[in-house]
Amino acid sequence: MARLRRALAESPTLAIFLSTRAALWIAAVFALLAFVPNRNPNADRWDSARLHELGYGIDVWARWDSDWYLRIAAEGYADRPSSTPAFFPLYPGLVALLGRALLGHYVLAGVLVSLAGCAVAFSLLHRLALPKLGPEAAGRALLYLAVFPTALFLQAAYSESLYLALALGCFLLAEQGRFLGAGALAGLAMLTRPVGIALLPALALLAWRRPRRGRSLAELAISLPIAALYPLLLGIWIGEPFAFLRAQEGIWERSLSWAGPFGGLWQGVAAIWNTVPARDLALNIQQLAFTLLFLVLSGVAWRRLGAPYGLFALLSLSIPLSFPAERMPLLSMSRFGLVVFPLVLALSVLGSRRRAHEAIVAISSVLLGVAVVQWALWQWVA
Repeated sequence: MARLRRALAESPTLAIFLSTRAALWIAAVFALLAFVPNRNPNADRWDSARLHELGYGIDVWARWDSDWYLRIAAEGYADRPSSTPAFFPLYPGLVALLGRALLGHYVLAGVLVSLAGCAVAFSLLHRLALPKLGPEAAGRALLYLAVFPTALFLQAAYSESLYLALALGCFLLAEQGRFLGAGALAGLAMLTRPVGIALLPALALLAWRRPRRGRSLAELAISLPIAALYPLLLGIWIGEPFAFLRAQEGIWERSLSWAGPFGGLWQGVAAIWNTVPARDLALNIQQLAFTLLFLVLSGVAWRRLGAPYGLFALLSLSIPLSFPAERMPLLSMSRFGLVVFPLVLALSVLGSRRRAHEAIVAISSVLLGVAVVQWALWQWVA
């Protein structure tokens, strides 16, 4: 016990990781037990036996898209339902391997993979931020990520924490001039989430600035054959290599806007006047506010951290903005921003003043608390 206390005192990363993950876990279980009569009455439409294994203490972290990941982990990809290719293979593949080792407990495997990715992401964020922002700002960035309004997804059976760890690893290796490793991790990131392609221009810019730019760019190109494994997998499994390009059109009703990210942003603004149900209106306003904040923080990241970081942030936001959903154009933008780590680095710059820092922590914590309750009760979060 004394050794643990000493380790926590010496490592802000470990202390923040353990304390915030435990707090969210307790809050989610408490909300589930205390407010269970207020469970979403429509939850049975999305709930399934796959999301229930070892009781509510673990199962509380399996909701919504978790079912798709766990379905793929247990059964693989299928052309029916046709939406499974929307979920890229690295996360469900790791869950499949660990789940089989755990005798078929895929929910537990999904949570463990997410927690491991979260712990690695926290460590890498702190290491990346230290030389750029200093110890105080690096600590703030870590705290802001821990209490980010959608940070619950970092321990849920979702792919966010794995992708975040890979993205941070890419930049950390690239900053050290190790572009072969950065390219390999970028390829794995693209096997985790489609937005992983936003890493390549930013990493290419870092490679271009190196003395031996040709070799650096060539090493970075290892990402492409790694990412190509997914179309190959789909071709073998369901006979349609690029099924992921149409998969978002089904349940999520996403389609490419002719105006790209500007079209998605405009539709998000217009939805405020066109939305009738009060709940949909509130969600549209919320997601628009997050989107505008993220765009501002991307500008701060560009100015304070450099063009590669700002470019990665803007491209990461532009991709989902270019594919707005029909009813709620900015659907899930608050969750998409969670994995765009330059945003929390930029926020840590803005939080240098005590009052600003306290306001950021307070507002984020309140929003996160609300999201945890919503999540536990099967209310849509992001």
